[in-house]
Amino acid sequence: MPISSNSPDEQPARGSQSDDGLARGAPSSSGVDADAVIAFLDEVEAKGLELHSLMLHRAGHVVAEAWWWPYGPQRPRIMHSLAKSLTSCAVGLAIEEGRLALNDKVIDFFPDALPETVDENLAAMTVEDLLTMRTGHASEVGGSLWRGIDASWIAEFFKIPVVHRPGTTFVYSSAASYMLAAILHRVTGKTLHEQLRPALFERMGIHGETWDVGPDGINPGGNGFTGRTSDVLKLGVLMAQGGLWEGRRLLPQAWVETATRPHADNGHYGYHWVTYDNGAFAAVGMFVQMVIVFPEHGATLALTGAIDGSDKIWPVVFNHFPSGFRPDPFDGAAADARLAARLDAIPAVRRVAAAGAPADWTRAAGRFAIDANTLGVTEVAFELTGDACLFHLTDAGGRHSVTCGREAWIEGHTDVPGRELHHGYRLRGAVVVAAARWRDPATLEMTWIFADTAFRDAVTCRFEGDRLTIDREVNINSAARRHPTLTGRRA
Repeated sequence: MPISSNSPDEQPARGSQSDDGLARGAPSSSGVDADAVIAFLDEVEAKGLELHSLMLHRAGHVVAEAWWWPYGPQRPRIMHSLAKSLTSCAVGLAIEEGRLALNDKVIDFFPDALPETVDENLAAMTVEDLLTMRTGHASEVGGSLWRGIDASWIAEFFKIPVVHRPGTTFVYSSAASYMLAAILHRVTGKTLHEQLRPALFERMGIHGETWDVGPDGINPGGNGFTGRTSDVLKLGVLMAQGGLWEGRRLLPQAWVETATRPHADNGHYGYHWVTYDNGAFAAVGMFVQMVIVFPEHGATLALTGAIDGSDKIWPVVFNHFPSGFRPDPFDGAAADARLAARLDAIPAVRRVAAAGAPADWTRAAGRFAIDANTLGVTEVAFELTGDACLFHLTDAGGRHSVTCGREAWIEGHTDVPGRELHHGYRLRGAVVVAAARWRDPATLEMTWIFADTAFRDAVTCRFEGDRLTIDREVNINSAARRHPTLTGRRA
């Protein structure tokens, strides 16, 4: 099903982005029951699951898309482990070019980085073992852990004991993905991003994406990719079409088929793709950043959100899809109109909670010396300018600021520290949509929405005489969700 350009009778869906190159169409014209999409949205809402974006593609058209403020079509997104499936694509291309093979031994690529003793298990580990997460390691190494290590991640990988015979035991780990990226760097002399940009991204009209770089000068193969929802939708469409894009072959069909069938002992993992018993497969990132492919139906669903565990969204997806797909177009104008109305009902902006007390902003104004703490914060300050309240935090890294609207939202940028709450990411120059309001005469509440991520921080400041107490927590995280309480005194 090739992707076509918009014809005169095709209308962009609500909130569609004009530069993604994807045609839009009515659900029924692509054999999609719009009522199934409505039912999916209703169940998501009933279960209290927080979605940020949705794009559904079938038969060459985006037939439904939704955006929950402040997330939108143009917002980039940290996709977490969804990056693993992009790494799989790069491996497939390198194998097709003859640069490596599935049975190549991992240690053969790094003669200069090996430990003094290489045991039999480490020596037996292959490229395919990395792809299937059967490295022989006993436990997972998450990306949040590796992001805190400044030394070579290649060297760190070889420090991990290989306690099982490789190829026998499935243990999901971003360390395996990183080593695939390192191997590709060794055989091509390029990072993953440098390989995939001309080979896939440019050809599919993906632009503006970024990919973090680790201490070895290598993109982390398991995470670190930031792109738009439409970008990952295109990845799914490419896979749904067996590696074809607008009639051009970008990925070997044999690789697409092999990578998306189960290989691991648990029966649901391919080559860095998650597989399902109903024939679907997916690229999955933390907190539900994902693209799901229904290959038998030629359909692709991309989602982003802030959901604690993909196991919460799968039952909802599979309750309505693929049963909502029909073999052919049909007369479903009434259902299409119902879906359009349902999408139009999504609020265009989130209201700031009404103030619980008269706003005495002058009570907060000024500087506060912070008592000794494990976060290294030495001072905070509140500055009032126009309709904004600027929050300043000083630590060993300098002064960091967040601009909050007074009972209104203001969008800006910040490098306020908080990686412990944000899955290990240092959000430098991050987009933040922030507001502040008084809950009661002594309590000022700030909400910081990091709009390119799943994270939303709530900061509660309590003023008692010249004393200040600050509590900060996050909506979702892989580890701690609260910072230690900060206390201080007006300077």
